[in-house]
Amino acid sequence: MKPAPFTYLRPQSLADAVHLLNTGEGIVKPLGGGQSLGPMLNLRLVRPDLLIDLSRMDETHTAEVRNDAFCIGGSFTHAEIEDGTLDKALEASPALAAMLRHVAGTIAHRAVRNRGTLAGSLCHADPAADWVLAMTALDARLHCTGPRGPRTIPMVEFMSGAFTTAIEEGEVLTEVSLPCYSPAMRWGYTKFCRKTGDFAKASCAVVFDAPRGVARAVIGALDGPPALLAGLAAEVARRGLAGLSAQAIHDAIASAVPEEDAADRQLRATVVKRCFEQVLRAS
Repeated sequence: MKPAPFTYLRPQSLADAVHLLNTGEGIVKPLGGGQSLGPMLNLRLVRPDLLIDLSRMDETHTAEVRNDAFCIGGSFTHAEIEDGTLDKALEASPALAAMLRHVAGTIAHRAVRNRGTLAGSLCHADPAADWVLAMTALDARLHCTGPRGPRTIPMVEFMSGAFTTAIEEGEVLTEVSLPCYSPAMRWGYTKFCRKTGDFAKASCAVVFDAPRGVARAVIGALDGPPALLAGLAAEVARRGLAGLSAQAIHDAIASAVPEEDAADRQLRATVVKRCFEQVLRAS
């Protein structure tokens, strides 16, 4: 199928993009990399009158350390991150750079990664999406600009449900900022897919950074936003493998996702165990 007719505009500046999103006539949709919106257009699940391409704005394609945070522009593609484009900006935290490269490289297939963007994936908010899980584990803050000016949303408050976010009409997700993790940072990232390139059926991300007092574990591919396993992360950070018993994993998952069948819970337990083991092996 082909999409219904629409007008396409590609602004060169953030100010122009916000203006167009808020003054365009009819149904106006922002476009990141188009790897989710494109198929929806072709199936005519969405029928915008005006499509605003946000992928060519210089303001959303920068990476730098600013205000004690690693700031990453939203229009970076998965492939750019996979290929190490952010490494120079993240040279003070090589483990963080390695985690971002790894996560980007596990997203779908290379053809998708060549076009899909960080901001586009986060705003689409698929519960099984890799960046949704990774940015929750990394305690990211998302920076948006709209008609009322800029604002910042903690990642843990960004996604309220499947495909539902705190982004308001007319706003653009411009940048993601991450804490300046130390060189001692350790991480794990594991997901279960039926075949390469599929969305995850179960996923887990773990971030430890002892000098900064960070011990975070998050499970994804749920019915809504990712869920923190705070107690389990703290116990494993304190006791190592001794805190990673089968019962401790089971209890943590049951608390985070109480209504789940045994098969799904076993999948989650497997990825959680493997993810923590990645971190402990790296320590």
